[in-house]
Amino acid sequence: MTNIRLAPVVPSPPPLDANLAGALTRAQQQVNNVVLGKSPQVRLAFACFLAGGHLLIEDMPGVGKTTLAHALAATLDLSFQRVQFTSDLLPSDIIGVSIYERERNQFKFHPGPLFAQLVLADEINRATPKTQSALLEAMAEQQVTVDSVTHALPAPFFVVATQNPLDLAGTYPLPDSQLDRFMLRIGLDYPDRDAERALLAAPDRRQLISHLQPCLDLAQIERIRAAVAGVLASSALIDYVQALLAASRSHAGIRVGLSPRAGLALLSAARACAVLAGRSYCLPEDVQTVFIGTAAHRLIPAGTSSLTRDQLAEALLAQVPVR
Repeated sequence: MTNIRLAPVVPSPPPLDANLAGALTRAQQQVNNVVLGKSPQVRLAFACFLAGGHLLIEDMPGVGKTTLAHALAATLDLSFQRVQFTSDLLPSDIIGVSIYERERNQFKFHPGPLFAQLVLADEINRATPKTQSALLEAMAEQQVTVDSVTHALPAPFFVVATQNPLDLAGTYPLPDSQLDRFMLRIGLDYPDRDAERALLAAPDRRQLISHLQPCLDLAQIERIRAAVAGVLASSALIDYVQALLAASRSHAGIRVGLSPRAGLALLSAARACAVLAGRSYCLPEDVQTVFIGTAAHRLIPAGTSSLTRDQLAEALLAQVPVR
């Protein structure tokens, strides 16, 4: 991986004013005070949200996946719903259902827990494919269709899904079409020694979350998202992204490479990283920061490959130079 920088085509001012940039910094710090020792993952979670994507957290139980989702909802002042995915969960259990009202002689739609700004889909791979697929329209279009009637979901709409990669008994692996709906996939892993000691000595995380105060409101979030969309990506940077996409399609260890939608997700996440760094233009480092989280879960290894998806993504980064 190289650290060569591509200069922006024209000088650009900071994307956010000082007050908004300060509020965004405080929001990240507040989440970092709850999820200890995981600042890179917290940064990626913020980048995913600000870029308008959805987040998949894949790790073992007890490392803070649910805590991160709760802390994000409280810090960003988002309505929150947690859905525990199980094998007997039905699509109507999360989307909602139309119930006949005799007094009005008509059906009335009763929204399910999907109608929240941040939805935690806990252990998403324990639900059947039919229930998993109920999320596809919601994640792609921010709406659901029930009985031929379309219902808009709240804005912003952010799905944080979790799954345990080790305990696979009774699970239904997410199909590639479902994985592709997640802009980023991250893992939290064990905290380091200092962070774990601070965690053990601190109050219960649930108590800390109950005292969190919103750091950003809806209007500020919309302004930050507009700034993300306006971040400059130079022609040279787009060439670099295209080279990564092309390399994924010709790599001997990869059966199915990255799609154009993956390229768009990569650029969007990189733009969000630039805003979090206080810039209004993208650098190759922004692309490299989000590449593994954006690309690895979208790669399908060849049958002869001994590398994991993460290792294949790392190999692509090492293979493609910045020019």
